[in-house]
Amino acid sequence: MNLLDAIDDVLFDPMTLDPGDRKELLELLAEQELRTKRNWLDRYAPYDRQMEFHAAGKTHRERLLMAGNQLGKTYAGAAEVAYHLTGLYPDWWQGRRWDHATRWLAGSESAELTRKGVQRLLVGPPEAESLWGTGSIPHSCLKGFSRRQGVADALASVVVKHVSGDNSVIQLQSYDQGRSKWQADTIDGVWFDEEPPLDVYSEGLTRTTATSGLVFVTFTPLLGMSDVVMRYLEEKPLGSHVTTMTIAEAKHIAESERDRIIAGYPAHEREARANGIPIMGSGRVFPVAESMIKCDPFPIPSYWPRIVGIDFGWDHPAAVVWMAWDRDTDTLYVYDVWRARETPVDQQSLVIRKGGEWIPVAWPHDGLQHDKGSGEQLAKQYRDNKVEMLPKRATFEDGSNGLEAGVSQMLDRMRSRRLRVFSTLEPWFREFRLYHRKDGIIVKKADDLMAATRYGMMMRRFALSQAEAAVLRGDQLTPNTIAGFQVLDPVTGY
Repeated sequence: MNLLDAIDDVLFDPMTLDPGDRKELLELLAEQELRTKRNWLDRYAPYDRQMEFHAAGKTHRERLLMAGNQLGKTYAGAAEVAYHLTGLYPDWWQGRRWDHATRWLAGSESAELTRKGVQRLLVGPPEAESLWGTGSIPHSCLKGFSRRQGVADALASVVVKHVSGDNSVIQLQSYDQGRSKWQADTIDGVWFDEEPPLDVYSEGLTRTTATSGLVFVTFTPLLGMSDVVMRYLEEKPLGSHVTTMTIAEAKHIAESERDRIIAGYPAHEREARANGIPIMGSGRVFPVAESMIKCDPFPIPSYWPRIVGIDFGWDHPAAVVWMAWDRDTDTLYVYDVWRARETPVDQQSLVIRKGGEWIPVAWPHDGLQHDKGSGEQLAKQYRDNKVEMLPKRATFEDGSNGLEAGVSQMLDRMRSRRLRVFSTLEPWFREFRLYHRKDGIIVKKADDLMAATRYGMMMRRFALSQAEAAVLRGDQLTPNTIAGFQVLDPVTGY
């Protein structure tokens, strides 16, 4: 039995070794640990959001991984760059692949931050050259490097062996060098760790034009709705993709630790540092902690009336929100959502009816507009597909339908815990986090589920339980189905 094999023997007592053997054992253990560190790319197992981010690279040229602090965003960026530099793609890889050596640019805000972040995760601890090769780039693939002048332990470039037999190269830059330093030759990809100025981002994007290369950003959005964030969240250029990762999705952080970690952040930075939500200050439409509105899913009582809110869409997504109303406490629960772009009315109608053909559907004023193709009113098209569209568009009881009034009522309900949302509905919360104002005016982009929720809330007075809906249809009721029935106005049908 050799010394390393002896470690696995439950009967082995290291104190039985003489000093020389103990020293040899410690040296062997240190060597084993070093070999393990030199191959951490083999052990990289991405979380769901990291996997989504990687996979999006197959079809999206520009990507943003927006996450809280210490959740694994830079780790994911370093792993992806290492795969592209080495060609050592794992079996689970669904993102873009190169079959040849590649050239990359990567960097952060300053030379020091590039060294502490990008360089450390790609190569290893900057201050310990003996440990270079313990980053995402395997030690066996490191072929050479050049040092950056004027910054201790900082590298300017790294040469990496590719499986094709050729060498890849990555240059390490920093934003404070200015745009001109990012004017490299044609390259295959750029990794911005932390948010770059727009001119630096644009220059990096330009360098990848000829190769149809990749550009991605990994950062915690502490600068709020900056130019680069606006590019991804509002301008949404063709071929771009956004992945948001929250502290709840980082499996290396125990659930019992999350509250303590979040409480340690300054109050105005908590959403950004914990959930990757841009700091917007007074710009957020709903400045409410998610914990105020989230609730665990539960079976909806049959006697609670329900209503569906719909926001029409084609090039921007159509959205549907299913809501249940606890009349006793005047609390609305969002229990299901659906959101998709370029989906025909007949397909949307199938989705809505599947959630309950009897549930009334609240719709906005543009349902009165005529479809350019058929000439029919949008609302009528849904009715023709057997959707229970309410007779009139969504309004308050006084007939008004103002956006600000609706948002104000939603906010009041959130603060008083009378608007709750099932915690499983991540698409709803993604919109909620990014719904914001610019110059005091609500930005009506990526707000489809928010709008559908507002319409359903405004028309909750017309919500029905299944038993109540059956009475309106004249169906035969049984003692079981009549539970919770309330008398409706036979004239209005509500």
